[in-house]
Amino acid sequence: MFRTLLVSIGLLAVFGGCSPEPPEPAVDAADYNGRWNITVPGEERSRAWWLEVNGADTASASGLMVGPPGGGMYAPDEMAVADGELVFRFSQHKYSLPGEDLPWPERPLRSATYHARLDGGNLAGWMEVDGHPETRVEWTGVRAPVIADKDDGSWKEGEPVELFNGKDLTGWQALAPEHGMKWSVEDGVLKNDPPTSDIVTERKFWNFKLHAEYRLYENSNSGIGLRGRYEVQIAESYGKEPHKQGHGAVYYRITPSSNPSKPVGEWQTMDITLIGRDVTVVLNGETIIDKQVVDGLTAMATDPNEAEPGPISVQGDHTRIDIRKFTVVPLTQ
Repeated sequence: MFRTLLVSIGLLAVFGGCSPEPPEPAVDAADYNGRWNITVPGEERSRAWWLEVNGADTASASGLMVGPPGGGMYAPDEMAVADGELVFRFSQHKYSLPGEDLPWPERPLRSATYHARLDGGNLAGWMEVDGHPETRVEWTGVRAPVIADKDDGSWKEGEPVELFNGKDLTGWQALAPEHGMKWSVEDGVLKNDPPTSDIVTERKFWNFKLHAEYRLYENSNSGIGLRGRYEVQIAESYGKEPHKQGHGAVYYRITPSSNPSKPVGEWQTMDITLIGRDVTVVLNGETIIDKQVVDGLTAMATDPNEAEPGPISVQGDHTRIDIRKFTVVPLTQ
């Protein structure tokens, strides 16, 4: 009798105008593999994140992340797909809590867990510091695009664009106005007074050459954001070995081949060429990165739309920097 009833209900559902809801398609864990550009609504400093996932369909999934727990690029301690959801975790890092105003060295070590599900080919995710639901942050991710442009010698220089006019901040705006806009021009030199907001150009660029002339102070730490995505580090590194966080590095991604930095107080030059993902850096006349590929966003990223033109930014929230020249030459074919 019970079996007959079940069959009758099934037939009624199919043929009686009351079709059952179709089952949701199964998630293929391999669909999580790849590189993802992440937007975080309400992020404190308008930063974009980046995630790489490998082997999500295996027992040894791994990845890399730019975003919390810090300013670099880190590998999660654990990563797996369970019940169709990507879950990964960072253990013992200096995550902060809302309202906690502790300097970096004094922050306690905490862990955090990240969750993501596929939603129409994109990621819908959230993360929170373990044991602190008030830290929950929601985010979305889209696949990083393939960029075909290459530094192959076919690009032509356009008209130079002087991003700094030597008089004021025309053409620039504060990236995070709530953190103050303490930039000024003195005797033709652009100066910051940290802590203050980074600055970003109103104009956007695609492929270009950039020339900057600047002066550093003791322990200076700044950077130039290319298209608002890839930071070339500016740091007081005189006499030090090349490093992924050192002067002229593409932050945490490409280590320079040498370090021709000048001492504190001397004017220095940096020339950067960006075509597609190919980047060349010339520091004080010496090529230290030569047509190397930048795989994705760095910690200074604010614009995750990698297939589109983006702004130029200058980091000002860390330490002091003086700038006397900042020129961009667009490149076209």
